[in-house]
Amino acid sequence: MVHTAYDSRELLNDCPKKINAVEYYGAKLLLACSDGSLQIYGSESANRSSSSDRLYQTLELKKELYVLERNVNGFSKKQVWSMEVLASRELLLSLSESIAIHRLPNLEPVTVISKAKGASAYSWEDRRGFLCFARQKRVCIFRHDGVRGFVEVKEFGVPDTVRSMSWCGENICVGVRREYTILNATNGALYEIFPWGRIAPPVMVPLPSGELLLGKDNLGVLVDQNGKLIQEGRICWSEPPSRVVIQKPYVIALLPKHIEIRSLRVPYPLIQTIVLRNVRHIQQGNNGIIVSLERCLFGLFPVPLGAQIVQLTASGNFEEALVLCKMLPPEDSSLRASKEQSIHIRYAHYLFENDSYEEAMYHFAASQVEITYVLSLYPSIVLPKPVDKSTDRPNIVGKAAAEGTEEVVSDAVGQTTRSKKSNKGRVNIPTDSGAREIAAICDTALLQALLLTGQIVAVLELLKGFNYCDMKICEELLQKGNHDVCLLGLYKYNSMHREALKLLHELVEDSKLDQPKITTKNKFKPEMIIDYLKPLCGIDHMLVLEFSTFVLESCPTKTIELFLSGNIPADLVNSYLKQHAPTLRATYLEQMLSMNEDGISPHLQNEMVQIYLSEVLDWHADLTAQNKWDEKLYIPPRRKLITALQGISEYNPEAFLKRIPPDALYEERAILLGKMNQHELALSIYVHKLHLPESALSYCDRVYELGGAHQQYGKAQGNIYLTLMQVYMNPRKTTKNIEKRITNLVTSSSTGNLKSAWSSVRGKGKGLGKKIVEIESAEDSRIKASSGESGRSDYDTDELIEERSSTVMLDEVLDLLSQRWDRVHGAKTVRLLPKETKLQRLFPSLGPLMKKTSESCRNFQVIKSLRQCENLQVKDDLYKQRKGELKITGDSVCSLCNKKIGTSVFAVYPNGNTIVHFVCFRDSQNMKATRKGSFLRKR
Repeated sequence: MVHTAYDSRELLNDCPKKINAVEYYGAKLLLACSDGSLQIYGSESANRSSSSDRLYQTLELKKELYVLERNVNGFSKKQVWSMEVLASRELLLSLSESIAIHRLPNLEPVTVISKAKGASAYSWEDRRGFLCFARQKRVCIFRHDGVRGFVEVKEFGVPDTVRSMSWCGENICVGVRREYTILNATNGALYEIFPWGRIAPPVMVPLPSGELLLGKDNLGVLVDQNGKLIQEGRICWSEPPSRVVIQKPYVIALLPKHIEIRSLRVPYPLIQTIVLRNVRHIQQGNNGIIVSLERCLFGLFPVPLGAQIVQLTASGNFEEALVLCKMLPPEDSSLRASKEQSIHIRYAHYLFENDSYEEAMYHFAASQVEITYVLSLYPSIVLPKPVDKSTDRPNIVGKAAAEGTEEVVSDAVGQTTRSKKSNKGRVNIPTDSGAREIAAICDTALLQALLLTGQIVAVLELLKGFNYCDMKICEELLQKGNHDVCLLGLYKYNSMHREALKLLHELVEDSKLDQPKITTKNKFKPEMIIDYLKPLCGIDHMLVLEFSTFVLESCPTKTIELFLSGNIPADLVNSYLKQHAPTLRATYLEQMLSMNEDGISPHLQNEMVQIYLSEVLDWHADLTAQNKWDEKLYIPPRRKLITALQGISEYNPEAFLKRIPPDALYEERAILLGKMNQHELALSIYVHKLHLPESALSYCDRVYELGGAHQQYGKAQGNIYLTLMQVYMNPRKTTKNIEKRITNLVTSSSTGNLKSAWSSVRGKGKGLGKKIVEIESAEDSRIKASSGESGRSDYDTDELIEERSSTVMLDEVLDLLSQRWDRVHGAKTVRLLPKETKLQRLFPSLGPLMKKTSESCRNFQVIKSLRQCENLQVKDDLYKQRKGELKITGDSVCSLCNKKIGTSVFAVYPNGNTIVHFVCFRDSQNMKATRKGSFLRKR
């Protein structure tokens, strides 16, 4: 026995007659005896009280002896086997040889259903007022209409005699041929359910939920209103019951040797056993169970719920205790809440001790205890605020510590994550300090629980969303466990970007090692630093610059994209790199220029060239000290310098020219001289210093292509090639003066003309690979500019004679003419050549030139002829237009006066159709002039 749910009290002893049936009406007991009489009993206390006091007495069974108040002899001619009080209609229904109806409380006869003579069973449906009974092989249905009494509704046939019957919703369940059968009360259709067994009689008990409890030997089976089995377990009695009644939350069964009380909750456990011998019948009362023996009565009165709850809690049956708590009356709501909380707490501790951690968390949550109380059970979880030492921590803490906390914590995680499935829903920020404290405790404990159970993904989701994790505790735990990714998320959420970037840099550097110091599953790459810095570009430029230096060398393109997308000023980036990472300045400026040519200022372009030049000069100094210098040696910095000098226009060539040594770096010197429009000096270096005629020719091509689009043929377009021819024609003189002229150019203090020329070049264009040179429009002035500051004319006759007397590089000149004959002025070219030059050697250049000239002459002649033809055609059209005729007849009228023209002088308007008298035309012109003059006077 689990606990005492009912107390047994004797109500009646030594009845003079055998008791066949018992019913209660209010506080009275109605006993149908074997001789057909009806005895009415009342409690002793009610009989002693006055008649006025009886009105206020409760209509309940008393826990005391009952005494006989009235004996109704001849109530029935034969024995009454069963009776039932129809309380809603104040009627008493009794089954004897027929079914009789009496009115309560005075027992006046109402009617006897004659058709029910010989009835074996009946059932009353109180809601609709339907009475069904079985007689032989017929089932009849009557309805009580309140005025005419009971009226027959329907009658159906059944295969055999009905042993038992009960209403089941709209249908009737009958026991026929040892089978439970559903009878459709509408059409009489029968549906067999299952046999009721071989030992016990059929038992049918309707439940308050509308279901039906059917007995099969020692089993109680639940079916719905249509007879379908309900898979919610089976009530297993110790012996086959003969009678079953329901009194929530218990089901009471009459067994041969005792009365058995079980719970109505699955799995229908045994609650109590009451031993009473020779029990013939049990009947449900309004506040208890009436048990009838042959000559005495007992009452089973339920123990108060509070006492039952105490018993169940003490015995460890917490679930039953919680069920009973819910049955406490509404007026005891405070008592109910306190009892439920106490039971939940005790039940949770019990489950915790027995390793049912998830269920324990459920009951802790139901008890609404403080979260710190529950978390104090987990010794491995560190709380932001120390737990009160006065809190009684049970021995299960030591048990959990001894067994390990992994399984324990996993249940806490399962319970907590049910309320934190999605961080998106956590939008309500606690404003109260106490609420924030609780939120910090919960989030910190949840993070630790997730870490202890290895749910790293869940930790990341927690840290990415809104949370109140304690920074100090979580940081220490994540560092000890080497949970670097989670630690990064913690730093990021708390805006500790410097710490996060330091950690990320360490992880990236460690990942580069063959044997990393930190063992981690994740591969950290420099791109992760860039991704972290992107959102910070608009917040802290200096922090971005500080940590971008770590990845600028390994990921230059993405780092520059970071600077560009973050709108970090290039001057700020350059100045920072100049102080903290000077070796990376060139990398940054290179990428900046290649990705955004217009976004880099002239100052930064100048600095980039300065960086390249400094590297090349250092390299030159080292090789010179070792006597290993060779002008034909090229290293990447030198190639970058040459490319930058050629492609970048926003720098000052004069300043760079001063830094170049006089006996080296001739190619760089030539490029700078070209930027200063000193083409003769630049070409002299290519020809006489570097001995690279092909480079000189390429130089001329660049100048021609840049300036040729804005020049006309024959003017200055071929001047650069004539300058190169001059260098070839007088090599000795050119070589002699080149160093002197360069020195004068660099050291000269009056550089106004050069600066103005440089200013004109700077505005021509920008961009790597775009070589810009100013080309003068006038031919003579261009030759003077390309000759330097000597002030002499390139075409002076005396100078030509002097130059021809020196050694001439005639082969190079002829090669130049054969390759670029279409870009030079033929006549001027012939004047520069020595008189001794054979005409046959000029054929490769003059031949195509003459052919092109004759072809152009023919083309011009054709064009001239076409234009003359076009002129003649236009004149012919003009003559045709002037040849128009107008015929004046006798019907022709003036358009102004509408009179006939006749032989008068007339005028014709330009359209050729409108004719007017000349006098009318003249008058109209005078009127227009007069109107115009008056209008001007008014103004």
